[in-house]
Amino acid sequence: MFTGIVTDIGTVRSVEARGDTRFVIGCAYDTTRIATGASIACAGCCLTVTDKGRDGTGDWFAVDASAETLSLTTARHWREGTRLNLERALKVGDELGGHIVSGHVDGTARTVSATPEGDSLRLVFAAPDALAKFIAPKGSVTLDGASLTVNAVEGAQFGVNIIPHTQAETTLGALTPGTAVNLEIDVLARYVARLDEARAERQES
Repeated sequence: MFTGIVTDIGTVRSVEARGDTRFVIGCAYDTTRIATGASIACAGCCLTVTDKGRDGTGDWFAVDASAETLSLTTARHWREGTRLNLERALKVGDELGGHIVSGHVDGTARTVSATPEGDSLRLVFAAPDALAKFIAPKGSVTLDGASLTVNAVEGAQFGVNIIPHTQAETTLGALTPGTAVNLEIDVLARYVARLDEARAERQES
């Protein structure tokens, strides 16, 4: 589990296509403190560390992405040099600073616009129709691994405001129209919607 509070921006060092696709990601983490098999959210995707190390250019870790992960996320577009928001998995007792995030990406949203508003950046995204119903004003979403509050919703489009700190500490400040981002809906919204569906099914029967 994660909170959506990004703790580092990693950079893809290499991509190797084989049975699964192997990504080697450079990071600022001390990888001697990360166990092989640990989970790290990479742009919002919960991936398992399969190898790690340190060389002349710094620390790195490797992860494998399955065909399913590639089909549902932006990982299929990651290339050498791609910057990724990173977050290590929660430990018992850690502060829950964002919201409960599973790292299981539901799909991708498309950046519609990026407009300065004072010192902040107003970002508008278009969600897939199947996921739009789960997004509500003042609710939470996870975009490329960052926990954000939804400011407004209009149809399948929704807007968020990115403060200067978030612009500096994540990759979101560099988004441009047309760019895809990984979207994870709020787990609470998912369960509320399922309960409503179950209630409606009981009433129909």
